[in-house]
Amino acid sequence: MLNIIEGKTNPPLKAVIYGPEGIGKSTLASHAPGALFIDTEGGTAHMDVRRIQRPSSWEELISTIDEVAKTPGICQTLILDTADWAEMQCIKDICAKYKVSGLESFGYGKGYTYVGEEMARLLAACDKVVAAGMNVVIIAHAKMRKQELPDEQGAFDRWEMKLSKQAAPLMKEWPDLLLFLNYKTLVVSSENSTKKATGGKRVMYTSHSPVWDAKNRFELPEEMDMDFSGIAKLFKDSAAPAAPAEKPIDTLRAMMEKAGVTPADIQKVVSDKGHYAADVPMESYSDKFISGWLIKYWPQVLKLINNSNQMKEDFENE
Repeated sequence: MLNIIEGKTNPPLKAVIYGPEGIGKSTLASHAPGALFIDTEGGTAHMDVRRIQRPSSWEELISTIDEVAKTPGICQTLILDTADWAEMQCIKDICAKYKVSGLESFGYGKGYTYVGEEMARLLAACDKVVAAGMNVVIIAHAKMRKQELPDEQGAFDRWEMKLSKQAAPLMKEWPDLLLFLNYKTLVVSSENSTKKATGGKRVMYTSHSPVWDAKNRFELPEEMDMDFSGIAKLFKDSAAPAAPAEKPIDTLRAMMEKAGVTPADIQKVVSDKGHYAADVPMESYSDKFISGWLIKYWPQVLKLINNSNQMKEDFENE
């Protein structure tokens, strides 16, 4: 039977942010809720953010992302900073694996095919993080490339992600939000009709243009001031991280406090039943034993403790 779902589902956000160096890509991303950085280039060293130690290899990077997906509550937003430095590590590991000096050693285009396949693995790992309820933001640098038009219409400069021709299309297709950040120069006309640049401001572009790639699925304005408040609402509806589960020992302590039971009472009944020696503290009991015996059979355990205490009291009164 088909499982048909109607209406908006509000999944976590998948975003790619790119722009020229120094414009503030990492700073913008750092305002995302519950941000956790994987800093592949060391660019967050002077920022007050949470970060995972820089992965030393491509496989370690993939494993790190997989580990985040398996760790509920570790963050609300995972930020990869940056994609182009990650790709450099990818190329380095591919060359080391096949014992070649560079991608050109594979023959025409073959080496870059490997890069495309590995970058697809990276995005698949990020999809696991999204499936686990966390936003993912990938940061990339931008550079100018010459764009040739057909039919001899000429050429012009165009901003593109600083990635290989195999990786860049994947990085553009993957997100729900592709932001291009740039400086917008303000030009004014003087009294003698000459034009003069008077400064500029940083802006975010959310829609495609002949000179840059951008997109969004949220009906955002085509141009916005570079302020996180303009996109904050896209993160708010994302699933919040699950609260860490209470440890069995904490659950047991709460039950003991309610029943007026001491650690010594627990240690005695556990020792009498032959599970642990009498001098072993509760903190050394395994979670499985605490959950599967003490908590599961708490009424019976409590009865054993009360009977033991009663016998002790009767003996002392004789």
